[in-house]
Amino acid sequence: MVLRSEILTKKTHLPAAEQALPGRETAMAVPAAHYVNGNPLQGPFPAGLQSLVVGMGCFWGVERRFWQQPGVWTTAAGYAGGHTPNPTYEEVCSGLTGHTEVVLVVFDPAQTSLEALLKIFWEAHDPTQGMRQGNDVGTQYRSALYYADDSQREAFEASQAAFQAQLAEAGYGEITTEIAPLPPFYYAEAYHQQYLAKNPNGYCGLAGTGVCLPPSLAV
Repeated sequence: MVLRSEILTKKTHLPAAEQALPGRETAMAVPAAHYVNGNPLQGPFPAGLQSLVVGMGCFWGVERRFWQQPGVWTTAAGYAGGHTPNPTYEEVCSGLTGHTEVVLVVFDPAQTSLEALLKIFWEAHDPTQGMRQGNDVGTQYRSALYYADDSQREAFEASQAAFQAQLAEAGYGEITTEIAPLPPFYYAEAYHQQYLAKNPNGYCGLAGTGVCLPPSLAV
């Protein structure tokens, strides 16, 4: 008999590489164009654009929040931070891939900034919850920021420190966000892409703390 506590332990503890599911060599087939704005979901992207990969819980609501932002060129739902190559949604949800649900955000720095997008990141979810967001429990819901270079890493760490100070004043605990070098990004299944545009009444568990990033880091 499998106890509920054993199931929760598996879902909230990252597997070692040797414990992870094997995955596959074939990448997930995804739509050619963004359902909302018509831009490509996959690169190469136009010169001058930059990208950001974030994990904030269920990627449906996260992706919608970012595609609504001025200066965002395209977005895509995917998986990152684990061991299993080209995982399926069911595999990620099993807790045996190590991935978290993430969103790729491609933006035009002439129209927005990394700092403005980090404001959305920190304020739109609770980064203190560990392997969960609200009632969504599991390693796939952990908060994450994956940096492509030292400039992004420095921006991530500075914004984290500033937001941690604000959270502490509001009575929240330590930030558990995973800040790490950008791992392989695996696109999620086609039905996940821009899910809430196709299903306006679909589930969205995105919820912030009500705490704001200081203005000096949010412009």
